[in-house]
Amino acid sequence: MLLQPAEETGKGALALIADGALDGVSAVFGAHVDRRFPVGQIVAQAGPIAAAADTFEIELIGSGAHGARPHEARDPIVTAGALIGALQTIVARRLKPATPAVVTVGTIHAGTASNIIPATARLTGTLRAVDPETRKTLHDEVRHITHAIVATHGLKAKVTIEMGPPPVINAELPIAWAREAVTRTLGADALIPLGFTNLAAEDFAWYLEKLPGAFLRIGAREEGGTIIPAHSPRFYAADECVFLGAVVLAETARVAAEELGSKR
Repeated sequence: MLLQPAEETGKGALALIADGALDGVSAVFGAHVDRRFPVGQIVAQAGPIAAAADTFEIELIGSGAHGARPHEARDPIVTAGALIGALQTIVARRLKPATPAVVTVGTIHAGTASNIIPATARLTGTLRAVDPETRKTLHDEVRHITHAIVATHGLKAKVTIEMGPPPVINAELPIAWAREAVTRTLGADALIPLGFTNLAAEDFAWYLEKLPGAFLRIGAREEGGTIIPAHSPRFYAADECVFLGAVVLAETARVAAEELGSKR
């Protein structure tokens, strides 16, 4: 059992790997509780189950002036407005319509007073993709669009992109082990599809870069309960799902051990 910290920073799994937590391990399995599904339902499907999550920071460097004399400035706030809109064309116009991806600007910081045009502005955001080609396209287009927009407005820019965890891709064989475990413990009717493309991220992906394994979603909504999104301040998981999740993961480990042992 891995008792991993710092999942939300995307770096906890890397720390455990560096400390040797996976040394001698043949397969790894994990799960996330999910109130979109009732207790007793399990998502165990092959393919992408979570996205790569990279972070970008853009510093716009212009020149400040009095708000009454904008012609004397190179305005980073006006430039930021143009840039935010332009970045949304990456997914809308650079990718195939069926390609899942997200470009989100999450923060913008600029200025200190209502009548002063500042010299700089800073934007940060997140990039999400489920395949390497799309991931690279997002990075390239953020840089290209940023430098094109700032050139139009007479500013300069610094673009920094920090790589986060890769996508979680469930391979067919480990998922077959997980599905067998669910069938043994809860019955085949407990298996359900996710039903949508998930562009949230899990640093569990780092484990799957090293070992066979799979990541599941465990139904966490009690009977009669409401659907509450993850990361909501109102979120909680029904107690029963913790026990069922433990049972499923333990049985998955048994199935994997049986299958891996039979091939030695």
